[in-house]
Amino acid sequence: MSLTMRPAKAYNQSPVEIYKTGNREVMSFSTDIDGRNIDESVIKSFGEEWQKFYDFKDDELEKIGSGYFDIITDEMVNKSSYCIDIGCGTGRWSKYLHSKAAFIECVDPSDAIFVADKVLSGIRNVRLSKASTDNIPFDDETFDFGMSVGVLHHIPDTGKALKDCVKKIKKGGHFYIYLYYALDNRGPVYKTIFFFVDTLRRAISSLPGRLKKIVCDLVAIGVYMPIVLFGRLIKFLGFKSIAKRMPLSGYHDRSFFVIRNDALDRFGTKLEQRFTKSEIIALMQRAGLANIVVSDKFPYWHAIGKRIS
Repeated sequence: MSLTMRPAKAYNQSPVEIYKTGNREVMSFSTDIDGRNIDESVIKSFGEEWQKFYDFKDDELEKIGSGYFDIITDEMVNKSSYCIDIGCGTGRWSKYLHSKAAFIECVDPSDAIFVADKVLSGIRNVRLSKASTDNIPFDDETFDFGMSVGVLHHIPDTGKALKDCVKKIKKGGHFYIYLYYALDNRGPVYKTIFFFVDTLRRAISSLPGRLKKIVCDLVAIGVYMPIVLFGRLIKFLGFKSIAKRMPLSGYHDRSFFVIRNDALDRFGTKLEQRFTKSEIIALMQRAGLANIVVSDKFPYWHAIGKRIS
């Protein structure tokens, strides 16, 4: 018997393919759209990445999720909320929120959707669909709450993608995003280090898939971990303010599994855009969102707004 309960709304189009897994049916919708706003190499890369990194422990997911979703209230997501997770990847954020929501539609254009099928295998109030932001298979103004966590900065036109997402939210509903920050809250030394790191990313992200994964693991071991461990030591010695300003300070309480995952995420993706806090607010406003709240906590920047138009 399928683990998926009857969702609140039907699709607004027919799928081009239906995949039957051991847990449910996964509907696939066309991404062959005129002027499509996707990068096929990025989609392929993330599909491969999430097949390697998906087995997050529940306690760690709870810890990370509490940081990402610190600005989400019970008014925004509750037992009557019909939600959508756009660019769901492994479905880990839907797993984090599913007990707080009535139902969640998980949408992703990559093969990561089949990893999400495993991650969400025992969860009944979700449905999985393979689709891009260009062709989200639901009518406009359908959802009470939507989210796109760490996704839209990997899409060629982030502003357009955000508008395509927000129009699926009911007026009065909320939309949450996390976009990579442009280091606007960091000093010149940090930004200089980032310049060299980003140059390295461009080179690593161009490597063949298997070699890229090996190199990213080496980066996690040889670059991330020494910096993180030194930061942990500084923090342990009582210099918390200094530790907080150090590179990779957000990883001081994260496991090596998460660090390996994020090293591949950071260095393995060709297309990456970064935004200042003010740029994110402007993007959200142009998409029809107001009452915008941007968290001042790591990860930078995650924000939520209420749809008004």
